[in-house]
Amino acid sequence: MSRRFKIAGVLASTAGAGLLGLAGLALSQGSMTASGPQAYTPTQLETRPVPDSLPNAAQARRGQYLVVVGDCVSCHVRDGGDPFAGGLGLNTPFGVIYSPNITSDKETGIGNWTPNQFYHAMHDGVDDGGHNLYPALPYPNFTHASRADDDAMLAYLKTIPPVNYNPPANKLPFPLNVRFMIKGWNLLFFRPAPPFQDTAGKSAQWNRGAYIVNGLGHCGACHTPKNLLEADRKGQFLRGGELDNWLAPDLTGNPRTGLGAWSTADIVEYLKTGRNARAQVAGSMSEVVSYSTSLMTGADLQAIAIYLKDQPSSPPVTVTDPDAAAMKRGEAIYSDACSSCHLEGGDGQARYFPPLKGDTMAQQTNPDGLIHLILAGGRTAPAPSRPTPLSMPSFAWKLDDQQTADVATYLRNSWGSRAPAVGAGQVASMRRKLDLETSYLTVNSGDHF
Repeated sequence: MSRRFKIAGVLASTAGAGLLGLAGLALSQGSMTASGPQAYTPTQLETRPVPDSLPNAAQARRGQYLVVVGDCVSCHVRDGGDPFAGGLGLNTPFGVIYSPNITSDKETGIGNWTPNQFYHAMHDGVDDGGHNLYPALPYPNFTHASRADDDAMLAYLKTIPPVNYNPPANKLPFPLNVRFMIKGWNLLFFRPAPPFQDTAGKSAQWNRGAYIVNGLGHCGACHTPKNLLEADRKGQFLRGGELDNWLAPDLTGNPRTGLGAWSTADIVEYLKTGRNARAQVAGSMSEVVSYSTSLMTGADLQAIAIYLKDQPSSPPVTVTDPDAAAMKRGEAIYSDACSSCHLEGGDGQARYFPPLKGDTMAQQTNPDGLIHLILAGGRTAPAPSRPTPLSMPSFAWKLDDQQTADVATYLRNSWGSRAPAVGAGQVASMRRKLDLETSYLTVNSGDHF
């Protein structure tokens, strides 16, 4: 998903929200209704039992899991709103697109949608009225989902408490506010996919991972670079993409910027808990872990890991030596501001304060993710197995643009790491985008979990 984060003076890096108890549920016409505003958290709705009394209970249970795999709630819940009721503003290069209501409400949600209508939305990017949907809904990925899986997802979504809510109108300039224009985008960049076929010579686990990563998991929607029209760049699958002032990192086999040095066990632990011995999640990926991967089965996480580990490496990038004076200044700042948690040698403290030695995010060619983290801080994902919050504070109030650039350059080129140097202009640009030119206290990133 793509939220605009406002960050406080002290930020967080958490992993915590155990599953909350359920109470006050009532059944009505096959749908479980809420007794008041925000009656349920997203995790409660995603994990509450589907009652046996539903005539299609088995199908709805499968759909419940598939909705988790698709991480639907991350985009379909706004701050302070009801899960799946939509209204979240998705910041795109062209304007703001608000997510729709997908609760069972028959007036403002999808309570009256037929399985055929839902399938065409997922498979073809067309709504119940025949209008083109914006690809902010990743139908170029969802098109790979099977008809049976789409039907199961709708069966579950119709059990979600109805919420009568109309999201705001999209904020797009003409002619992008005319949905007919999407037909042109589809003609250039989209073809509905045929039924998924296993790849011969690959294991059942690999093929299951391919189905998830390319389909409902829609990993490439964030982790694949985009062209000027926000379509995937051909031949650059999973090489990293920009997302709402964060960087979705390289997931290829590149040993510096990707997953080349990670084991399948590292990937599984990261997706299950939001952290491992090498890294911790931050930014929009925190919600993916909290609402999706932490609730997935071990078998599916293993399948994803096996598929990702089989991806070819992105090409290496030639890097020139950084300025020696900048490295010396950066080292002094690191010793003063960073070493108490990450230690002088960058070794960190595994699963608490991530090691910076060999860190893949620090070595991305595009430094935006690292700059964002230094300026605004970050918070890891709450996950059922990791309920203790861990946080990194914002340094926007303490470090000026040149100091931030120097310490970022030092992190990217110390302890065996290699990446292009960071300039003060890059930091200034990110500071403006994050509205951190003036120091002030805001709500901590991730507090909506």
